[in-house]
Amino acid sequence: MNIHEYQAKALLRSYGAPVSDGRVVLRAEEAKTAAGEMDGPLWVVKAQIHAGGRGKGKFKEAEAGEKGGVRLAKSVGEAAEEARKMLGRTLVTHQTGPAGKQVNRIYIEDGSDIARELYLALLVDRQSSRISFVASTEGGMDIEEVAASTPEKIVSFSIDPASGLSDFHGRRVAFALGLTGGQVKQCVGLVKILYKAFVEKDMEMLEINPLIVTPDGDIKVLDAKVSFDGNAIYRHADIAALRDETEEEPKELAASKFDLNYIALDGEIGCMVNGAGLAMATMDIIKLYGAEPANFLDVGGSATKEKVTEAFKIITSDPNVKGILVNIFGGIMRCDVIAEGVVSAVKEVGLQVPLVVRLEGTNVERGKEIINTSGLNVIAGDNLADAAKKIVKAVKG
Repeated sequence: MNIHEYQAKALLRSYGAPVSDGRVVLRAEEAKTAAGEMDGPLWVVKAQIHAGGRGKGKFKEAEAGEKGGVRLAKSVGEAAEEARKMLGRTLVTHQTGPAGKQVNRIYIEDGSDIARELYLALLVDRQSSRISFVASTEGGMDIEEVAASTPEKIVSFSIDPASGLSDFHGRRVAFALGLTGGQVKQCVGLVKILYKAFVEKDMEMLEINPLIVTPDGDIKVLDAKVSFDGNAIYRHADIAALRDETEEEPKELAASKFDLNYIALDGEIGCMVNGAGLAMATMDIIKLYGAEPANFLDVGGSATKEKVTEAFKIITSDPNVKGILVNIFGGIMRCDVIAEGVVSAVKEVGLQVPLVVRLEGTNVERGKEIINTSGLNVIAGDNLADAAKKIVKAVKG
């Protein structure tokens, strides 16, 4: 689960991290009051969306020379006007894709003088299954380019969970960032704060870009991007309350309410599969035979007829779907339950595209009987390869 920058900063502030004073604005008429509550003389006005690259982003139907989603203002009135210009518009960045995201929140923050921009992140390293720190002296909007062209400027190391975090880890980060003198002590303290927050709140990623050094030599968290382990949200009611459903893809949001693992993709063949590994294999074989999957959808091992019906509705609600492949290998999940769900969904929402069903495993004969006696125009697949060939052929004509 992702949260907005202003929420991430509020969370880090509660742990003692050095962040600037700021206010969130939901309506344009609130902006002037919010900006007036801060000292100035410089204000930063930031679009709040769940995507990076806001500073370099562009608004749809932008005027020539118009700035992106992060703007500077030199007065309360100017800050309010910049907020008004951004609210309700669609911001396109390299992470949103061409569709962009609508800006429903603005964060107005006290401006900061910057001597240096650094990069610092914590994440779960899949290879070591440990929390890792990633640090670079090249912070700012071009960090992706740094990672691609000069990876030697990025330092990464993991924390042994048996021994935990120590001061020397903080000093290692400080030296990697080129900090000296009192900045090293500040960095050690900040590293402790970030690690504590990361562990206690079950984060998956905590990215600070940039972490700045002010002309006075102090370090400050100037931006923050945080995501949490969705499987652990039940332990954190305060974090669950930060969820912004307007930032989520509607079909993925609908799927989450029925405990379905769904991710929207850009292809034309909708997939309904039981098991993440089988779902990946199904998407791969669709690509092998010349088409693209429209989604990842794992109904899991405990799906009911009702869940399968909702899954089918979600797939058919995607206008890009030109065909559907149901691929079920019955183990814990029974083939007859899937078949009943598919038949129920088709009868409820109709079937406007080709449907190929491949069933194998527990209660497979009963499942096939349900499909065959349903009166539906369903193409049977003998195995995964056969099913993939048939749905690609049906879609491609």
